[in-house]
Amino acid sequence: MLPGLLICGGQRCGTTSLYRALASHPVVLKAILHKGVHYFDTSYHKGLDWYRAHFPTRATATRIGDHTGVSPVAFESSPYYLYHPRAAARIAKDLPGVKIIVLVRDPVERAYSHHAHEVARGFEDLDDFTEAIGAEGQRLKGEEARLRRDSGYYSFSHQHHGYIARGHYADYLDRLAEHIPREHILTLDSGDFFTDPEDTFDSVLRFLQLPWLGEIDFGQHNARGRPSPLPEELRLRLSEHYEPHDRRLVSWLGKAPSWRR
Repeated sequence: MLPGLLICGGQRCGTTSLYRALASHPVVLKAILHKGVHYFDTSYHKGLDWYRAHFPTRATATRIGDHTGVSPVAFESSPYYLYHPRAAARIAKDLPGVKIIVLVRDPVERAYSHHAHEVARGFEDLDDFTEAIGAEGQRLKGEEARLRRDSGYYSFSHQHHGYIARGHYADYLDRLAEHIPREHILTLDSGDFFTDPEDTFDSVLRFLQLPWLGEIDFGQHNARGRPSPLPEELRLRLSEHYEPHDRRLVSWLGKAPSWRR
């Protein structure tokens, strides 16, 4: 099979929890071995046959469809797809008709969580969050332009160190919509997902045109604690930075994001 659904981001926005919820649905078939295949961002050179090999067979889908009366859909979750400048065009080319889900979260909390996550994984040697976001501009300078120019180029900092940039959600959603029909993109507020998972998941199933089947896992997964709270002065400064970006999200969410209500 090839996937009919991708969770494309954002990073540290509840994608793992939504992935687990979807994977517990009997006709939503996850990629084999890995939550995220990272084909359209860092592994595109490996080819479509390599990508297809990560998903269940059509025979498996037929058996499940015969048992449930519902045609299965395969999916994967690679949050870097939202941010890689070549990913959207690649997705549109190789998966015409695919549906995409993007989760958004308070961008200040997202950035702080992202930094803690990269430090814990050994991908960030600047332990201090303020220092890391101060270095972000220099680290990312010219990297997106080079990724656009050179299909074989890989940028470690672009993948791992875009703490502030990745909270500019509307920029990435608008770019995605240049290649994917807007009606094929569902934007979810992770704050709503965690406070009312059943209602949010119902909107996901309507988007996918699937019925409720079986017991759905609504646990919170991949949460990571931080050694100390974000200083209030820095939180306020970052919140002010994101205010115009958050306003642009209203057209995607249909309402103000939860952290601005």
